[in-house]
Amino acid sequence: MAQVKVLNMAGEAVGEIKLNDAIFGIEPNEYAVQAVVKNYLANQRQGTQSAKDRGEVRGGGRKPFRQKGTGRHRQGSSTDPSQIGGGVVFAPKPRSYRYSLPKKLKRLALKSALSAKVADKELIVVDELKFEEPKTKEMIKVLKNINAEKKALIVMDEKDINVVKSASNIPGVRTALVSTMNVYEIVNHYSLVLTKAAAERIEEVYA
Repeated sequence: MAQVKVLNMAGEAVGEIKLNDAIFGIEPNEYAVQAVVKNYLANQRQGTQSAKDRGEVRGGGRKPFRQKGTGRHRQGSSTDPSQIGGGVVFAPKPRSYRYSLPKKLKRLALKSALSAKVADKELIVVDELKFEEPKTKEMIKVLKNINAEKKALIVMDEKDINVVKSASNIPGVRTALVSTMNVYEIVNHYSLVLTKAAAERIEEVYA
């Protein structure tokens, strides 16, 4: 089992935690991660784009100019896609881009993302994150102490509104719960910050 230092909010090592190799120590499967990230981004698409095809453009009832003698190509309708103001060929229409993936694949991708963070030494475990009131400056100070100043994803076992509000105004920093974290957020941030309780909760859920 991999051992990771547990830091306090001052950045001091206060112990170690053993991480389950079945979750944090597997060989990352790049295909699974890529497939799940692609699925996540597709499911975020609104699919509201729309354009008119030649049958929906107003007009076209009269031949725009005579057949011969103009020096231009023959044209029977002003709604033709080749005309200015005409319809669009294969016009996009509102549609859903959502699709689902097997649960086993999504679970493998999550374990792969977590294992990659451990292998790259981008996983940081803190004993706890507690603020008496929302303070952005305090959160910035904590992230600096634990060397997570770049884009960081903070994962907690249960929601703490003071932590969420303290991190909400910091560019590149996001918060999540064990139940809501996803592969895209993990790979899209340089540092993955877990509270000790969150790390234990992850092992309970995904072991």
